[in-house]
This record gives sequence, C-alpha cells and structure tokens, in this order.
Amino acid sequence: MHYLDYNEKINHGTPDFPIAFYHVDEHHPRYAMPFHWHKEMELIRILEGSITISLDSVFLTARAGDLILIEEGVIHGGTPEHCVYECAVFDPNILAHTDACKRYVRLTTRHQIQLYNYFQADDPRSAPLLAAAERLFPAIRWPHAGSELLTLGALYEFFGRLFEGELYSESREESVSLRRKMDVLKPVLEYIDANYASPITLSDLSRLAGMSSKYFCRFFRAALHRTPVDYLNYYRIERACHILTTTELPVTEVAYRCGFNDSSYFVKTFRKYMGITPRAYAHRS
Repeated sequence: MHYLDYNEKINHGTPDFPIAFYHVDEHHPRYAMPFHWHKEMELIRILEGSITISLDSVFLTARAGDLILIEEGVIHGGTPEHCVYECAVFDPNILAHTDACKRYVRLTTRHQIQLYNYFQADDPRSAPLLAAAERLFPAIRWPHAGSELLTLGALYEFFGRLFEGELYSESREESVSLRRKMDVLKPVLEYIDANYASPITLSDLSRLAGMSSKYFCRFFRAALHRTPVDYLNYYRIERACHILTTTELPVTEVAYRCGFNDSSYFVKTFRKYMGITPRAYAHRS
C-alpha cells in the first residue's frame, strides 16, 4: 500500500478516473501509518478495531464503523490497534464537472472552509454520510460494469450530505496558522523518506526546518508527539517491516538497508516498536 509514502510519488487510480481503493489489516506490509500527506482527499472507514490518528497534530481515536475525512495537504499518520480499515483516495476535482459543483469543491481546495473530519457511527448526524460510504466502498473495491458511475454517485451523495448538514466551519486564522506551521515539517519528512537508509543527524533535520536544534526538537515533538530521533527510528523500523514481509533478505541486510549499521541495535529497536524480533516478524503467518 504505497500510498503511505510522503509527498505522493504515485498516481491514485487512472488519469481519467483518479480514485483508488486500499484495504489494510494487520498482515499488510505497511499496516502502521507513518506521517505523510498528499494532494488528494482521503476517506477512511474503520471496519474492525481502532486507530489513533493525527491530523495536522490534532489526535483522535476512531473505532469500527467510524469515518475519517482527510483534506489535501494535511499531514497525517496513525497507530492502529487490531484494526482493519479501508480507504478511498481521490482527486476532489473529479466532482467539479459543472459550475454548480465547482463552487463546492473550490470552497475546500482553496481552504475557505474546513470540513469536519470525524464522523462517529453512533452520531445521528453521521448517518447519511455512513450510508453514502456504505455504497462507495463496495463500488470501488469490486470494479464491474457501471462501478465508476456508482462510485461517483456515492461520492456526490457523501459531499452533498456533508454540505446539507453544514458539517464544516469557516477557516479561522488559527487553522490557517496551524497549516502553515505544519508545512514547515514537510521538507523534514520528505528528507527522512528519501534518506532513511543513510546517516541522518538532528542538525540535518533542524537545518531543513530553519530552526535551532533545541527549538526544532520542541516543535517536532509538539506537532507529532515524538522526538525527531524517535520518529526516525520508528520510520526505519516501519520500512524494515515492509522489506521483511516482501523479500527473503537476511536480517543483517535489512538492518543495513534501513540505516542501522549495528544489527544487534536494529534487533533491539525493532523489538521496542514491534514487540517481536525481525526474524519472528518475517515468519509470522
């Protein structure tokens, strides 16, 4: 599920139908959700368990039946707990085929309004949105004749119900300020994504953010609830999980490819984040 990379390096769907479906469970090689963002919107439906997810540093815990809507450019990442979830990632302009519809899309893409991002299964206001999602995900998951029309219809219904219920707020200066602050972290996260296999220092990261190392550490932790070093190790282990489950490389080689020069330290760090050894993780059913 490579949509979990940082500033998107892949296309979702096809040029003439830019929407894609992803299904994630505990056996998925990229089950954990590192911090990332993309130019598309994303709708996540929790099927089982729960996930604690951060949306531009605001944390929430979603459970089975809940929906999460993520607007373009929002830095998000999450920690699933026995979770199964599915995602629809799409270009919102897919809905802007008439002037009447474009004005709604522009309100969101130009950040004039902020859409509500969390719809709980037990909230009556969420019922119309949950019903639309119930039609959306099967249509996109199992393509068939007419499924594109059903997918678009469900998306139109979802956003129509969202605006009908006034489930949004006008963008405030605080939210605009938060977005700008989070934008400072994007080159840092991109750098980690591109260079995690090489030595990375705190000075490297703080320089990218244009901050002193001391202030950068405080800023990073306040935004992502991890220190820069903790997040770097977490991301390297997440990449190691992907390699372990998609190749037959020895543990020492996986450690080297993920930026660990000491295999014993790699095993210790892996156990810290995953609760088991790399070898056991690679051979789990």
